[in-house]
Amino acid sequence: MSTQAGPISFADAAAQRAAARRMHGRLEAVHTLVYFAPPVREAHRGAGLKGRMMSYAAGRIAPMGPVGPEVATAVFYGFSPQLLARALPDAWSFASPDTVLDATQSAVAGVLTELWDGLDTEVARAAELAREVALLHPTLGRPLAAAWSSVPWADDPALVLWQAATRMRESRGDGHVACLVDAELDGVECHLSLRGDRVRLREVMGPLRGYDDAVFDAAVERLRARGLLDADGALTEAGRSLRERVETRTDHLASAPWIAFGEERAEQLRLALEPLVERAVASEILPGVVVRAAQA
Repeated sequence: MSTQAGPISFADAAAQRAAARRMHGRLEAVHTLVYFAPPVREAHRGAGLKGRMMSYAAGRIAPMGPVGPEVATAVFYGFSPQLLARALPDAWSFASPDTVLDATQSAVAGVLTELWDGLDTEVARAAELAREVALLHPTLGRPLAAAWSSVPWADDPALVLWQAATRMRESRGDGHVACLVDAELDGVECHLSLRGDRVRLREVMGPLRGYDDAVFDAAVERLRARGLLDADGALTEAGRSLRERVETRTDHLASAPWIAFGEERAEQLRLALEPLVERAVASEILPGVVVRAAQA
């Protein structure tokens, strides 16, 4: 599966936003392996964590320290506080944040070393460039990005690339949360505002994010009252327009570091990432939504 779709361009504001989104898709394919690669979950179990949600929550938020579900709900945004309360702060009674972080990074390094065997030159170049652009990504007002920026850089280039992808992912994500807050879309409404109220959304996102039908129903009524969903739960023109503004603004906020990095170096990073992302996609570890974004 090829992820090639032409060179990066910063020709105008729209192209800059598109480039930021496109590079996010590539780097997300690197970062997201942490949530789906079995060796990472096994490493977390070995450290004492219990269950997939505890693994996810503790692994993602470990650089912030032994925080509870209130902080996790705020920064993760799209999860119910009740679901996160099943994982935090109990996780820290089984393993310290430092232990979880060490287990995460050690397992990720192992996964990437195996996945990218024979691509040492590409990994080294991608890691060098990704680290450079990651340092340009803002952390002010972006708590998860700031937390991950406190994690020391590794010596292993593969892990450096993952760390850089993670810093950039959380910086963009924190900016996206700010856009959702500005749009007055809460943690449930942000899911419904993507494509409306659908059976598949409730079946998949309900268990993953901790929302039952009653919570979805209440959120649907709130969005209907705002004119964002119609009587059938589909997005109205106003709903589509609001969501488009959120996504456009997210891309705009994420584009400044790439502009500072420069079109030429961004293209060099894209080219270095191509074989690495192709391997990640071919591994069948990643969910479809991440694969599609990586290939866009």
